[in-house]
Amino acid sequence: MRSPSLFAPMPVSPLSEKIAESLAILQALGMPRAQLNDRSALTLLALLDLKPAGSWQQLERPQIGVTPIMDWCRDFYSTTYAPNSRETFRRQTLHQFREAGIVLYNPDKPDRPVNSPAACYQVPTELHNVLLTYGTPKWESVLTEYLATRPTLTAQYARARDMELIPLQVAPGTVIKLSAGKHSQLISDIIHEFGPRFAPNAEVIYVGDTASKDGYFQREQLAALGVEVDAHGQMPDVVLYDVARNWLLLIESVTSHGPVDGKRHGELSKLFAASKAGLVYVTAFPDRKTMGKYLADISWETEVWVAEAPTHMIHFNGDRYLGPHQI
Repeated sequence: MRSPSLFAPMPVSPLSEKIAESLAILQALGMPRAQLNDRSALTLLALLDLKPAGSWQQLERPQIGVTPIMDWCRDFYSTTYAPNSRETFRRQTLHQFREAGIVLYNPDKPDRPVNSPAACYQVPTELHNVLLTYGTPKWESVLTEYLATRPTLTAQYARARDMELIPLQVAPGTVIKLSAGKHSQLISDIIHEFGPRFAPNAEVIYVGDTASKDGYFQREQLAALGVEVDAHGQMPDVVLYDVARNWLLLIESVTSHGPVDGKRHGELSKLFAASKAGLVYVTAFPDRKTMGKYLADISWETEVWVAEAPTHMIHFNGDRYLGPHQI
């Protein structure tokens, strides 16, 4: 006869139990199937600082960023994610949490730049109060009441986000919205101040870091100039096309990923190698003080423009001022 112990149920670990409960909550909140996974479950637990031995009746509301969330998953749930998983967390979990009203983005400073290392997320008070009842007799009724008001709350959060966006006209009748912050202000200055002075009547081909995940991209126009790009993340911050001179101006805002240094110059040269238009590389700075920090890094045969002195350009060597160079 077999020992009864062979048929005893396997014990459920506190780690897997909390993950299962978190998944059940996400499902109850109506999250799509693509977000019903361990990554999203752990993210919710991190946003509540709910450790394996913790209680749903003792939840916190920390303001926490993407990397700290990943570190928290490793430290308390023994789940390690590769550093390059940051974008997966951001785009495949936190973006959907934000749209659903499960988290607020930068509640302490809504105008924080999107590329700021201080960017953070926090569970709204309304949802936090609901989750405190999970596992109690009140859960079902409190959840039902919350779900009835949720569309109103989500719309309220969306309006608050929209108020923080910066409108930017890129063509007659075409206005896009930039995420708030110094970076977006410099992008606006490039379009409104640099362009009219140094590339009059130029067409805006590309603007990155907009409220839309795809940015503003005249992909067909760029393809007509011989350049086809698969991942727009490789693009500079702004691309202008000077029709009269047949130039493509590739402009980097130093407030995003730094200046056009030797490495970036090589990347852009390769990306735009098939261009039928001449290539002009430009680094834009908000002021001379910021420029001073990067002078040693700026590549030769490139241009520098400073927003606080918009009528001037600084040329880094080469055979001509403001124009394509033969390499």
